Amino acid sequence: MLTLRDRVLRYALDYFGTAPDYPWDDEPDYAVLRHPENKKWYGLIMRIPREKLELEGEGQLDILNIKCDPIVLGSLLEKNGCHPAYHMSKSHWITLRLDGSVDFTEIATLLRLSFEMTAPKLPKAKKGDF
Repeated sequence: MLTLRDRVLRYALDYFGTAPDYPWDDEPDYAVLRHPENKKWYGLIMRIPREKLELEGEGQLDILNIKCDPIVLGSLLEKNGCHPAYHMSKSHWITLRLDGSVDFTEIATLLRLSFEMTAPKLPKAKKGDF
């Protein structure tokens, strides 16, 4: 059975054509999801101690950091499994626990939104263009 971490990585590959990048030798479990066109990050999977999210218990858990519209950030933070971004800008990123507390359908929707937010911007029209 696939873990949520595995499902997210498979979804990124199937839906966006994005294979994870593992840029840190000292953190081999940290997987970066980069937009294929501009290499901007739209996701970061990490395995961190539970205490970093002020969760009870010992051990580590997988999390997914995604880019998030500040307008919806507040409402997401009220949901179980959603936290202020760990190790990222808390005004533009959110952390989702990959422990089953957030449904995969919601994770996939938020990942798509993050992908769209990091997409290359269309060039501005020149004066006189229609």
